[in-house]
Formats: sequence, C-alpha cells, structure tokens
Amino acid sequence: MQLDLTGRHALVCGASQGIGRAIALELAELGASITLLARSADALAAVAATLPTSAGQVHRYVVADTLDTARLASVAIDVAKRSPVHILVNNSGGPPAGPAHTAEPDAYLTAFRQHLIAGQTLVQAVLPGMREAGYGRIVNIISTSVKEPLPNLGVSNTVRAAVASWAKTLSVELAADGITVNNVLPGYTRTARLDAIVANGMRSSGNSQADVERGMLAHVPAGRFADAAEVAAVAAFLCTPAAAYVNGVSIPVDGGRTRSLS
Repeated sequence: MQLDLTGRHALVCGASQGIGRAIALELAELGASITLLARSADALAAVAATLPTSAGQVHRYVVADTLDTARLASVAIDVAKRSPVHILVNNSGGPPAGPAHTAEPDAYLTAFRQHLIAGQTLVQAVLPGMREAGYGRIVNIISTSVKEPLPNLGVSNTVRAAVASWAKTLSVELAADGITVNNVLPGYTRTARLDAIVANGMRSSGNSQADVERGMLAHVPAGRFADAAEVAAVAAFLCTPAAAYVNGVSIPVDGGRTRSLS
C-alpha cells in the first residue's frame, strides 16, 4: 500500500490542538512537510517542535483566523507561493451549542464564514499548485451531523451540511485534475470541543460530568470516546496515494454511533 508522502506539502488548519494537531503529526510521520495554521503563534510553535523531521522535510507555521477572510487569503497565497500545497486539511472549531430556532441570524453568518468561506478561500489559494503537480488532497474535518443532525447543535448542523455539499460539488469538478475532496466526520472525540459539549450538558441538565458522559456514550456502540489520533489516521489515509480513487465521500469516525446507511 502506497502511503508515502515524501515530497508532499500539507497545509493543516486548526493545527494548534486536538484533531488538527494529530493530523499534522500523522502526515509528518508519513513524510510530508507541514505548514501549521491557527490563531496562536505560541501554540503552533510548540506543535511544530514536536513534528518528526527526516531528510527533505521542512515544517513551518503561519498565524491566521478563519473568520478574517482577507488575512486568511493573504497568508494562504504566501504559503502556496513559497512551496506548492498538495494537501489541504480544512479544520476549525465548531459553532456554539444551542437550538436552531433560538440562534441569532448573525450566528449562521459567522459560522458560514468560519467554515465554508474559509474553505473556499484556502482552496482557491492552493488549487494552482495541486493542478500543476497533478496531485491534490482536500480533506474537510466536519461532523457526523451531516448524516444525522445532532441535538442542540442547530447552527453547526446547518453549516456542516453546507460544507459537505460544497465538498461533494468540488469532488466532481476537480477529479480530472488528480485532486480528491473528502470529508471526515468525527464522533465524540477527546478534544476541547468535547469538553465544551460536556460542560454545556452539565449546565443544562444539572447532572455530573460522569452522568453526562455516560448519556453520550449510551449512543456509541464502541462504548468509549475516540482519541484524536484515531480520527487523524483516517484523514491521513485519504491524503495518500493509496486513496487516489476515494473521492466525494463523508466517512464517520464515530465508534458506530451513526446509524444511517448513507
């Protein structure tokens, strides 16, 4: 199986922690050079220092906020000019919890900019290099809500579905250029996002952390939360030559929680 990413350059967003950090590490272990992107220079520097480096690998980091579209575009263009990007991992924190019908309209606009507009901005910056190389992998870290909407995550459910539809459209448009576009749908994964969901559940129910977590895991056949590395392994596979014929799919990594067939 061809998993070697030697000579490839990956731009990994949301790479200062959690799933993004785990993906950056996995891609580096497969031989790719990594550019980390997030909002905190100190956190990114700490992650960059942990990435394995072998001959030819160069790891860097850039600071940008996915809500600042102009800054994000400028940074991404500079990254692609310095070294063509072959792998783009779109990953950003989820919108605040709450019902769809109580969310302010601006909450939807903010989430749309943070996720879909940011993804579009990054794709346009890196696409020329992918086309020239005849090799491109775009992986979006979304949510299982694109298969089954999750309770009390109204804004997130809405915007994640829009990103999945955008990605499916891109996968058709770009396939002939040797570029694949796929989505990874993490289930309950031990990250800061999960901590926030648990804390929100504790506030709204008055239950203990253990009780809230037990209630969540009651819907997970595997009976446990995922580690970020388990999500990263699937994302990294989609970036490799071995996954060249996997295109336009949304893959849950959720311990079997998603019950739908499609």
